[in-house]
Amino acid sequence: MDQDIREADGACHCGTVRFHVRLTNGLHTARRCTCSYCRMRGAVAVSADVGGLTIVAGEEALCVYQFNTRSAKHYFCSKCGIYTHHQRRSNPNQYGVNVACLTGLSPFDFDEVPVFDGIRHPADTKDAGPRVAGVLRFARSGQAVDG
Repeated sequence: MDQDIREADGACHCGTVRFHVRLTNGLHTARRCTCSYCRMRGAVAVSADVGGLTIVAGEEALCVYQFNTRSAKHYFCSKCGIYTHHQRRSNPNQYGVNVACLTGLSPFDFDEVPVFDGIRHPADTKDAGPRVAGVLRFARSGQAVDG
């Protein structure tokens, strides 16, 4: 896997929402989060500047979900329900983009993914920046199972 890719195409599961993204620092920004929503969503996200994501089809099918402070905007396809990206609370000038939606990539391509502490968000605790709460590891077993 080329961690230094600069751009990628992506889509939701049904293909209704399609987008092109210019990544900030390639795949090196991959992360998860412990906040209540991300914990349930379970996605690995990479970073893109707000101007770096272009919806090329299906913008009308995108829905947005906001909770708690209503600062972050989580976008998903209204037809298949897949989360495609979100505008970050920690940096409103950035999107987190679902790696699983990017063509040719999977969250299981990463051996380790840092998990940020979203329960104690820096905006709530007045900390200087995000804290790493742990690391998520994927160990390949050699068996392929497809649902």
